[in-house]
Amino acid sequence: MGKIFVEGIKIYAHHGCFKEETAIGTNFQVDVVLDADLSKPVLSDNINDAVNYQEVFTVIKEEMAIPSHLLEHVSKRILDALFVAFPTVDKIKLKVSKLNVPLGGQIDNVAIQMESERN
Repeated sequence: MGKIFVEGIKIYAHHGCFKEETAIGTNFQVDVVLDADLSKPVLSDNINDAVNYQEVFTVIKEEMAIPSHLLEHVSKRILDALFVAFPTVDKIKLKVSKLNVPLGGQIDNVAIQMESERN
């Protein structure tokens, strides 16, 4: 068992409750930690036996492209899609941050962090 970290994924997307947010969009950051069985790739040194980071990015990018009102909603979709795409992943910790939030003050970001285990 091991952990795979894919951090600092920057994506421009259209999530939010306000009409302006969904029309204009903003920047988001996604960080994910995948708990997976790494026993096969450590021996084989073959990308086909590993959780491919490029595919992780692609799954996240595709789910982030679908507008949601809430970060909780898009986060759950990402978790579900990652479990489908990667059968060797047993647990996922996901953080989705909305950058440059228009809340009338100096705020770097707001974020949702979720963890889920394979059923």
